[in-house]
Amino acid sequence: MASPGYGKRSTPGQLPRTATDFAHLPPREAAVAAFIDRLPDGTDMSVKALARLLPYGQCALRTALRHIQTAGHLRRGREHVTGSGSARWVTRTWFSRTARGNDWWAAFSSGAVPDEAATHDVPDDADPRQRPSAQAPAPTRSRAFILLAALGRSVPAMSLSAADCVALEPLAAAWFERGATEKDVLNALTAGLPVPVHHAASLARSRLTSKLPPEPIRVPRPALRVLECAKCGAPGRPEALLAGECAPCRGEPAPVLRTTKLPPTQVHTLAAEARAAVRPTGRSAVRPPERTHA
Repeated sequence: MASPGYGKRSTPGQLPRTATDFAHLPPREAAVAAFIDRLPDGTDMSVKALARLLPYGQCALRTALRHIQTAGHLRRGREHVTGSGSARWVTRTWFSRTARGNDWWAAFSSGAVPDEAATHDVPDDADPRQRPSAQAPAPTRSRAFILLAALGRSVPAMSLSAADCVALEPLAAAWFERGATEKDVLNALTAGLPVPVHHAASLARSRLTSKLPPEPIRVPRPALRVLECAKCGAPGRPEALLAGECAPCRGEPAPVLRTTKLPPTQVHTLAAEARAAVRPTGRSAVRPPERTHA
């Protein structure tokens, strides 16, 4: 396995696994692709790591991975780690059991394709050890129930019974679902209380309903990804990496950048004008007074 945050990443929307997924590839490339397909996400995808597990050398694996990338099953690049609070980029190897075209990979790099791992159902006749383990039992008391039950400790006038806590639990949980903290709920329930409080449960219900904060607006941010050439590893725009390779590696001539140079005489003229613009116009005509000796 690679370091946390690195390694293989499966692309979303893949078709179910079949015996002919890589039949269009040569035998060696098909074997390597089938092996990678069964590796879990986060596996080290470097050539050295694969060479320790497969009966192929590093040079053969580089060639096989390049052919797999050309066929549309694999892309390498970098991705910005969202939610980390820093400008950290990590190396990614995205693998798709289903062959993808250049347009799909371009949309994936821009975040147009949902970045959700494909899920596969476990057959009924599968080994019971492959089935997911039973989930841990949920806690007997929720965050909202604990807050309501402890409300009377801070403000005795707002003491609630067990039945009141159960009835008000969904209303308090709605606050937490909208991003509120325990302090926000306590302030809403205890600030500006009337004297005396005749019915704490009715007052709490009224305040939890009328002061419910609005739902937070969550704007999804597109994933930041940069694809790299399969041969030279140079980053490039997705539309320029046809079959995962840049133009020079495909044998196409690189574009010639034409630059116009100024003649030496014009350079000297412009330099003289710049010096004249900052040069002082002349000395002041006002002379300082002469000193007299007594």
